Amino acid sequence: MSTTIRRKATTARKAAASQGTKAKVRSARAQTGSVLDMVMGWLPFSEEQLHRIFLFAILGGAVVLAWVVASMAGLPAMASYQLAHVAAETGFEVKRVEVRGVKNLNQQRVYEKALAERDRAMPLVNLEKLRQELLGLSWVEDARVSRQLPDTLVVDIVERKPHAVLRKADRFVLIDDTGHELEVISRKNAQGKLIVSGPGAGQQVVQLSHLLEAAPALKPRVAEAEWIGNRRWNLTFHTGQVLALPEGDRESASALVTFARLDGTNRLLGGKVTAFDMRAKDRIYMRIPDEEGKELALKAGAVPHTAQADAQ
Repeated sequence: MSTTIRRKATTARKAAASQGTKAKVRSARAQTGSVLDMVMGWLPFSEEQLHRIFLFAILGGAVVLAWVVASMAGLPAMASYQLAHVAAETGFEVKRVEVRGVKNLNQQRVYEKALAERDRAMPLVNLEKLRQELLGLSWVEDARVSRQLPDTLVVDIVERKPHAVLRKADRFVLIDDTGHELEVISRKNAQGKLIVSGPGAGQQVVQLSHLLEAAPALKPRVAEAEWIGNRRWNLTFHTGQVLALPEGDRESASALVTFARLDGTNRLLGGKVTAFDMRAKDRIYMRIPDEEGKELALKAGAVPHTAQADAQ
């Protein structure tokens, strides 16, 4: 004798409830999809770029995991090598170098430093070491080296600014406002720039700048500044006339301001006086070639000095 068990037929209420649940699921899925689509629309990446980012993230996680395992096994050097090897295999190695901020510096010298890292895995590139090498270049005031994944090194250069020309016994050297030597230039290229000369003059460029700022009207008219005896300045103007200043920062600045005032009232520059000596505290000695120049010196309130002034 067999017994047959029959299930009760689904009631209308249960069927309606089931349909309602399915509708809610479909609605939730639709809302989730629309939210995801909206979020994806906000992101500044294409679908292909997002796929690459996810791939890099997955590979990066695998690399980190391999490094952690090797480190726990007491093999940090092997872990680093394995990390670099995996990174290189996945495209994270130096293929390009991008240099920014170069104007006067020979760009090839930057590439010579940076391209030594070419084909090297990104994790093995010592950014600080490369930066220090770049700082050794004469034109480089500061440098920043960064990785632009997956395959580019970016080098940002801050150049020193040319300020004057240091005249040495056998050459002309372009310098910045601190006296740092930039590069050797020709006599022709030195024309039109402030020329600094004399033993130790390069170390006095900052002090010279402060001195010339004391008389801004005269500053653009100075063609050369000679550091004399490691103690004072002789200034040569574009007119060829020479002004001997006294020792001391305050004394020389005061004398230059006085000379600027006298030039404004008596037009000393451009006249026939060839040299002005202001090393005395209370008077100006002038080297005058003829009587007309002598008269000008008297009107300027200075004591005429017909003998050749001592330039030292």
